[in-house]
Amino acid sequence: MKKYKHFETNAIRTQQESALREHSVSLYLTSSFTFDDAEQARALFADEYVDNIYSRFSNPNVNEFVEKMCVLEGMEDGFGTATGMAAVFASIMSFLKAGDHILASSALFASSTRIIKEFLPKWNIEYSFFDINKPETWESMIQPNTKMLFAETPSNPGLVLIDLEFLCRLGKKHNLLVNVDNCFATPYLQTPADYGVDIITHSATKFIDGQGRVCGGVLLANKELTAEIRSFCRQTGPALSPFNAWVLSKSLETLHVRMDRHCENAMKLAQWLETQNEIEDVKYPFLPSHPQYGLAKQQMKQGGGVVTFIVKGGIERGKKFLDALEMFSHTANLGDCRTIATHPASTTHSKIDEDVREGAGIFGGTIRVSVGLEHIEDIKADIEQALQKSK
Repeated sequence: MKKYKHFETNAIRTQQESALREHSVSLYLTSSFTFDDAEQARALFADEYVDNIYSRFSNPNVNEFVEKMCVLEGMEDGFGTATGMAAVFASIMSFLKAGDHILASSALFASSTRIIKEFLPKWNIEYSFFDINKPETWESMIQPNTKMLFAETPSNPGLVLIDLEFLCRLGKKHNLLVNVDNCFATPYLQTPADYGVDIITHSATKFIDGQGRVCGGVLLANKELTAEIRSFCRQTGPALSPFNAWVLSKSLETLHVRMDRHCENAMKLAQWLETQNEIEDVKYPFLPSHPQYGLAKQQMKQGGGVVTFIVKGGIERGKKFLDALEMFSHTANLGDCRTIATHPASTTHSKIDEDVREGAGIFGGTIRVSVGLEHIEDIKADIEQALQKSK
């Protein structure tokens, strides 16, 4: 497929060709594909050439979505998965074995943390978490059996950033795979491949879909690493459905437009929140008050669509504030065109130890807002009335 100079054109014009001349690619809702003869079937299963066999392995709709993501992220190859967490799990288990060690960020999405803490030890895979705020200590935590560095930036929901150039330099020095979750930034705002990241994971359920319709995930890497990922996924079966892939591929055509508005609204909201007496510690990467503002400006195009802040009054005030919101959606998702509010301490991160949670910047009164595409004044008004009602 031809690659164009600009993100927007690639997002719109990267598309599978069809003999039927459709302007919008067809849906390939099939579980399997037929063979011309026994010799073709043998050659395909022997991997002598690449073509579709079974939709658990590949499908034209999934292929288009993955190819488009490769173009946008600057990676060679990839594999589409049913969910973002399937992508995270496959990105780890495709490469680690019993006796290996993974060094991961202390500030991760809760499900990623739980996979590492609760499930990897069952396969005798060791783990350590580095303090995201103390990069000078990371190298000392690398062990002889360490095989992978795993991180997300900005982090969910604390919006702490990791210096990707520093992380990749560390990985290269010690011959480690560097695995980065780029879900919050999307390839429109940040391209980790520019810094040498080996594996990029996404929950496409979030900003890539953008309207809360489908679940999906994707892993991106070079061809050699993707061969390992594809082998693991082909046997374990976390395949992305053709319909969901079709939706996600079409959604990418408007990603840049949506992210521009998400970021515009988020920046205005963050600036306004800093003026509110009932709110403290507003976090948004492009706010000058963010501790890593300089890094954010260096490695991100804009600040993203998520704002976090602390409502004064602790965990009970946080829950009351959430209940008092009228327009915002209260749901376990983000990246939607509709604004969504979440109270991580009582939901997504409730099963994480309090000291670990607070180390990742999540406190009792922390509220995560996935800023939608509504008018900014309506977004601010809903927060303002909820602050009054929850006093």
